[in-house]
Amino acid sequence: MKHFKGTGVALVTPFNNDGQIDLEALVKLVRYQIDNGVDYLVVLGTTGETATLSDEEKRLVKKCVLETCNGCIPVVLGLGGNNTQRILKELEEEDFEGFSAILSVSPYYNKPSQEGIYQHYKMISAKSPLPIILYNVPPRTGSNIEVETVARLATDCKNIIGIKEAAGDFEQVLELIRKTPDDFLVISGEDKLALPLVLAGGDGVISVIGQGLPETFSKMIRMGLEGKSREAYELFYSLTESIDLIFAEGNPSGIKSMLHSLKISEPFVRLPLVPASADLRQKINTFVTHF
Repeated sequence: MKHFKGTGVALVTPFNNDGQIDLEALVKLVRYQIDNGVDYLVVLGTTGETATLSDEEKRLVKKCVLETCNGCIPVVLGLGGNNTQRILKELEEEDFEGFSAILSVSPYYNKPSQEGIYQHYKMISAKSPLPIILYNVPPRTGSNIEVETVARLATDCKNIIGIKEAAGDFEQVLELIRKTPDDFLVISGEDKLALPLVLAGGDGVISVIGQGLPETFSKMIRMGLEGKSREAYELFYSLTESIDLIFAEGNPSGIKSMLHSLKISEPFVRLPLVPASADLRQKINTFVTHF
């Protein structure tokens, strides 16, 4: 579990102007993370536009990231959904070699009860060959994983090792830290709350802005984990504008615009998403230029 303390980044999937995956840019992006001190990578999450990727494209992304990373830092695989039986089938068929854990989002659209959420994850836990990190993101799923449900899963399912928490409720974050076992990871899913979460006793972040500004962001999180709050907050305030900018028109349009300004990848996304507006691209480019 110590491998998932610190800064993880939720990787984008770079596309060319013809809409195909840009594997050369993906290699460049992964190397940029490794060279600038991030602790682990997350592939095929929301930021990776996984909902619009074919099975073959997902295979290409996984292969590219694992080969580029070559075991130097852990890689977490996004594997979740709202069809429990389909996830169980994927767990049986997936080749998990090279991956260190699974990030599994709470069922979306169905809006299950807390008992439904519990049973969903309990079945995944029984089938998973890897540790599982829960992912709570009510603005996208339509339902919240309540603290009591998380604590119950942490106690009953030993391979459920943590949660990526993105409910936007800091009181809930504090309750998660207080009511889950000491070795259960509470990880921020929101860049702006990452440092406060760490200073409150949490374990780190799975970040979006972190892949654009990995050196500064991961340094901030390390300082927070070391209790160097003053120094960490100095870095935090240098980053806040960039966080606002990349989420102003949705994720991952904003971070892809930043990566384009950094000359790492193109800004293209797949419908129903659209690229950042010209005005936002200019603001992001100005930030990058003067950062």
